[in-house]
Amino acid sequence: MAHNEPAAQGEPAEPAGAAGRTDAADPGGVLPAADLTGRVALVAGATRGAGRAMAVELGRAGALVYVTGRTTRERVSEVGRATETIEQTAELVTAAGEAARRASGKGGGRRAGGTGVAVPTDHLAPEQVKALVERIDREQGRLDVLVNSLWGGDRLIEFDTKVWDLDLAGGLRMFRLGVDSHVITSHYALPLLIRRPGGLVVEITDGTASFNRAYRDSLCFDITKNVPHRIAFGLAAELKEYGGTAVSLTPGFLRSEEMLDHFGVTEETWRDAIAKEPHFAIAESPALIGRAVRALAGDPNKARWSGRSLSSGQLAKEYGFTDADGTRPDCFGYFEEVVIGGRDAGPEDYRTPAAAPSSPGGA
Repeated sequence: MAHNEPAAQGEPAEPAGAAGRTDAADPGGVLPAADLTGRVALVAGATRGAGRAMAVELGRAGALVYVTGRTTRERVSEVGRATETIEQTAELVTAAGEAARRASGKGGGRRAGGTGVAVPTDHLAPEQVKALVERIDREQGRLDVLVNSLWGGDRLIEFDTKVWDLDLAGGLRMFRLGVDSHVITSHYALPLLIRRPGGLVVEITDGTASFNRAYRDSLCFDITKNVPHRIAFGLAAELKEYGGTAVSLTPGFLRSEEMLDHFGVTEETWRDAIAKEPHFAIAESPALIGRAVRALAGDPNKARWSGRSLSSGQLAKEYGFTDADGTRPDCFGYFEEVVIGGRDAGPEDYRTPAAAPSSPGGA
């Protein structure tokens, strides 16, 4: 979540960063989920952050996960961060799958499930996306989950700048990075996904549809982050006859790698940043949205969510999982009711210890 405040403007919404808890060991906090062994997922934009965390959690549940991005060990994308690569993400996915198999007594030789496959891809290049999907089809013959987590445009955001004063090239580039890439990917990937009923498409964005009714103080950013809600709504209609589900999903105030760097803290010391930015007390690790996607993918009744705007905090309550620290942060409740609405409360009132899920199925 990129807030309309100076301290948050450096947050990468790719959502960039498995900032700490996207390692192989499962720190807990997730209810037993359906086994995704045999399922195939594509996480587009998985180099870092929420994208990386979602890939890791799908792998932990047993899925074979293709992870894509533009930063590799040989090449750095326009985002400019060489510290995270797509190869690292694939290795984390595989390690999580292997650790989960050992923990469940399924250890032994390498299996197809719980494995990460890195495929460097520029999702603005149709020929590269077409080749990617053809490879998945050739190697697996199926696609069960598509996560569109493509972004990389935070450095282009100009908050509190009138449209006639902003850098037009940068604003239009945001549309390419956050809208065109999603449409291109769906165009090529969905014919493979609809071969079997039960497919899931997750459009990652910044802010729920409700939260984004308020202007995000930057026209091109505002438009870019509202479009995924409409993409999910439209795809829900188009996928319905094939038994597919499409949702939009947002993290809260994300403790991505770049956000932690911005505050000069680590995942272990993140609370030290609260003195500089009090709202950071509601921040969540990338693990939370990773667990949200894992829960959705394993839910046989996920179609009830189709076409809806969801948040990681909302799904944590519904499915009964927690963040890495054992709490359930309600970022959007805090911002809407306290920061915007003026309620006399603090972040701690919206960061509750785990409680029972709303219902066994999360309905």
